[in-house]
Amino acid sequence: MKRTTLSLFAVTAALAAVTGVAVLTGPSDVSAPGGKSGQTVTGAMAPVQRSALVCPAPTSSDVGDTTYTAFTPTGGKGTGKSADLLPAAGGKSGKNDGKPVLSLKEPGKPVTATTDRSDAPALYGAADGPLAPGWTAQQTTAISAGSGRGLHGLTCTPPDTSFWFPGASTAKGRQDYVHLTNPDVTPAVVDLELYGKDGRIKAPSGEGVTVPPHTTVPVLLSTLTDAPADDLTLHVAARSGRLGAAVQASDEKAGGDWLPPSADPAADAVLPGIPADATSVRLVAHVPGSDDADVGLRLVGPNGTISPAGHESLHLKGGMTTAVDLGDLTRGEAGSLMLTGGGSSTPVVAALRVTRGKDDKQETAFIPATSAIDGRGTVADNRPKAATLSLTAPGKAATVRVTSSAGSDGGSPVTKTYTVKAGTTLAFEPPQPDGAKGSYAVTVEKTGGGPVYASRMLALPKDGVPMFTIQPLPDDRSTVAVPEAKTDLSLLNRG
Repeated sequence: MKRTTLSLFAVTAALAAVTGVAVLTGPSDVSAPGGKSGQTVTGAMAPVQRSALVCPAPTSSDVGDTTYTAFTPTGGKGTGKSADLLPAAGGKSGKNDGKPVLSLKEPGKPVTATTDRSDAPALYGAADGPLAPGWTAQQTTAISAGSGRGLHGLTCTPPDTSFWFPGASTAKGRQDYVHLTNPDVTPAVVDLELYGKDGRIKAPSGEGVTVPPHTTVPVLLSTLTDAPADDLTLHVAARSGRLGAAVQASDEKAGGDWLPPSADPAADAVLPGIPADATSVRLVAHVPGSDDADVGLRLVGPNGTISPAGHESLHLKGGMTTAVDLGDLTRGEAGSLMLTGGGSSTPVVAALRVTRGKDDKQETAFIPATSAIDGRGTVADNRPKAATLSLTAPGKAATVRVTSSAGSDGGSPVTKTYTVKAGTTLAFEPPQPDGAKGSYAVTVEKTGGGPVYASRMLALPKDGVPMFTIQPLPDDRSTVAVPEAKTDLSLLNRG
């Protein structure tokens, strides 16, 4: 009996860990009266019934304009409910009774909100019922002048307990803030760990940072250490509670963007969606453990996979961060970078810093290592003639179904099927919704073949500056394994 009960509890805990917030909808009566049971637990897949998101404060610039977009694909089950993003407090604990900044009422149609406030708050919230599976939110900020000038885009993330950010910096001319937002009713305590080319950097003030309930805390990374350094890896590790974390990088000359967290440490990594016109690509990789790693570098282009000349492999020392300048890696053709462990099990995290333009017309974005789309992934805030979707099949060929939703101000969804050849990257403008008005969401569903990795570039050039931002499309984890009770008569014979 006790083993059966513990198994169910373990499954429930696993669901919460995988989805951020997942509600168990399987049978609630596991134990028979008297403390004995004749049931065992098996799994079945079902849509999540609740999910959570956290969005950082978008900008402190007086010349920034932000658009928020929220969307949920169709297909969820349950009674109709809303998905609300609420403002977080900026410095004091306690419940925030502010009105929702953005409320989604129905699946299949995006909703938007805009602000030009320099003190716009961080957001947190949850979606229930049919709005929970695949609920996504995007914030896009155009900063017209000053440090970090450019397009800053970020897909809001589920709260978690660990985040890796290779590509952070404390160098002169760069301002990197990590935004920590606690969506829960209890405090979160986190450690901010910095790793450079020689290993971990002493940063006592980054230990035991408390984030009160429903509050956001921005931390300037350069205040954590006396030694300025480029090409760092930041690890945000929660001692208690959970939170959302994102790094906003602003450069005096090269613009700026949000640095999303890398996928969980793994021996192999895929960084999808390097633009065809990238003028500079810089790889930053880190080994979280003490073992060294030797990784192969492969460029997955439109016509196949090659080893970049002069950068066929990279030796990574345990606990240290390594950076390498790959130059104009794509040479006029869109592609993706793949890191291969060559049979080694040593896990790594990685990200690319991508530059478009030259001289005083440069703009920068980041591409982190991204998890594959096993079922479905979605990105919001796509705009006509401005979005480029990149799909990478590093192994076997894959087929995907791409759906562009109705626009935020009207229109009808459009769906098309694409085949990504083995070992290639397919980059294209998503299909335009029929009669679409406003921005639209793009949903990618894998229908067959090998693993697929995806990202979206949004390009909104202004005054000769190629402003752009890149968002990965990881799997949305919209389904979870739900325990099903079945009778096991052998348990009835046990005392």
